[in-house]
Amino acid sequence: MNFENELISGVLIKRYKRFFVDIKVKNETITAHCPNPGSMFNLLKSGNSVWITKSNNQNRKLKYTLQIIKVNNSKFCVNTHITNKIVHESLEKKIIKNFYQYDLIKPEKKFGTDTRFDFFLTNTQNNKKAFLEVKSVTLNRRNNHAEFPDAVTSRGKKHLQNLILANKQGYTSYLMFLIQMENCKSFGIASDIDPEYFEAFKEAIKNNVKVLCYDCKFSTKGIKLNKEIKLKINE
Repeated sequence: MNFENELISGVLIKRYKRFFVDIKVKNETITAHCPNPGSMFNLLKSGNSVWITKSNNQNRKLKYTLQIIKVNNSKFCVNTHITNKIVHESLEKKIIKNFYQYDLIKPEKKFGTDTRFDFFLTNTQNNKKAFLEVKSVTLNRRNNHAEFPDAVTSRGKKHLQNLILANKQGYTSYLMFLIQMENCKSFGIASDIDPEYFEAFKEAIKNNVKVLCYDCKFSTKGIKLNKEIKLKINE
């Protein structure tokens, strides 16, 4: 998935009001849109190297968007809006082996009365159907071990419960963690941050929800799916 325009390097000053971030670019201070309202745990230290892009939309109030933050020689993509674009591109190009069989892809498919999953997949030859929910991961607290979530997520818990329900109704349910960082070695659930999500996650696995973990590869032009990452579950 390529960025809209080339990356511009800068230095982080501060993030505030969740969606605003001040960045020093050369001798100028730019206020950019922060496309990640989450905690961004350990990423927001003043002085960190960052990369932004300029929008082609002339009507945007904030002309720039924060895309990448560098911490301890590793880059993190913090733009959660492009997470599904990366996965969608990978599905269309049939990069992920688990989804080779599906030839029809529909984003943002409603399930039940109050849930939308990121993707609805269909094999038109045998009519097998699946739901795929994608989670963006940027939390790295120790030794290149990525974790999710970085804050309590009731929405994430509801997604797990509905993936179980969809599976019981005859769909194949997938949960994919897209680790938007470099140098990742393993992935696990941050049970200390959200114990309820951790319990719901273990219940989902017991109920045959299929879990996938992939990291990303960065370039000057964009970000793409890289390799599958080992899942570690603490009991």
